[in-house]
Amino acid sequence: MILESLTVGRLETNCYITGDEKTNEVMVIDPGDEDEKIYKTLVERKYEVKYIVLTHGHADHISAVKSLKEKTGAQVAIHQADSAALLDGRINLSIYMGSESVQVPADIELKDNSELKLGSYLFQIMHTPGHTPGGICIWTGNTLFSGDTLFWESIGRTDLPGGDYEQLLNSIREKLMRLEDSTVVYPGHGNKTTIGHERKYNLYIR
Repeated sequence: MILESLTVGRLETNCYITGDEKTNEVMVIDPGDEDEKIYKTLVERKYEVKYIVLTHGHADHISAVKSLKEKTGAQVAIHQADSAALLDGRINLSIYMGSESVQVPADIELKDNSELKLGSYLFQIMHTPGHTPGGICIWTGNTLFSGDTLFWESIGRTDLPGGDYEQLLNSIREKLMRLEDSTVVYPGHGNKTTIGHERKYNLYIR
């Protein structure tokens, strides 16, 4: 499986490129900034971008969406509960962060258990609200892209509009903690971890 990580923007968001190494079909997860840096990687590797998938609608995860969509023609996918954030700087917080509003409608409005196919790989969408109403994680095999739901020994913040602490904990406990301990977690910020490590050491969910 293709799996590349780029750290972008002032808030050091992890942007991931993942897909099928045989077909070179990929999705870009959370292009939060530095569109040229992301696009350069796509061109150099000769990747065919099928989807731009957003784990939630905050500006630091979506700011490069418009540019990448124009350059690649990829479909933009976000959970239906966060889709309005692509068109409203108050919801995605861009007006408070000094960044431009995205103004790109979603091509695909995801739901819990939606699936996205790239070559021989099937990626399942887990709706994990709490950081935002439409927060998602993306799961395939023993790999999980957790957005701002779960971090290394921490969880996403819930003090922003639409956040809900109890809902976030429930999302993690009821969905993510059912995965195998060996599942590798690639979060929206910071270092990767595993479900087993978080089950043992994450004080928020023990």
